[in-house]
Amino acid sequence: MKTNKKKNRQIHYHVYVVRLEDCVALIPKVKKLNPDHDLEKPCVYVGMTGLKPEQRLKKHLTGYKASKFVEKYGVCLMPELYEDLNPLTYDEAVVAEAGLAHRLRAEGYAVVGGH
Repeated sequence: MKTNKKKNRQIHYHVYVVRLEDCVALIPKVKKLNPDHDLEKPCVYVGMTGLKPEQRLKKHLTGYKASKFVEKYGVCLMPELYEDLNPLTYDEAVVAEAGLAHRLRAEGYAVVGGH
């Protein structure tokens, strides 16, 4: 499979975190993914985008290429959890998204996304 090497070198990708409504923690799929959820910490969605996080959140909330969790339960961005990571190349963002989701889950957040 061919990769677009130019795309992978462009440094305009971002990882981002969206706070979700607390009721997301009660969804069976989310409970199963996050057995060690600390109830003092929020539920979050972790994603990556070639847009600015604010632009991507607007698209989620309007249903355009949206995560169902963010479209239905999205509250706000949590830049304190990701702003020091951005911007990134595409390849870096793929790794950072998964790493950030893993780290937040280990810290007790209920995490969805973060492929």
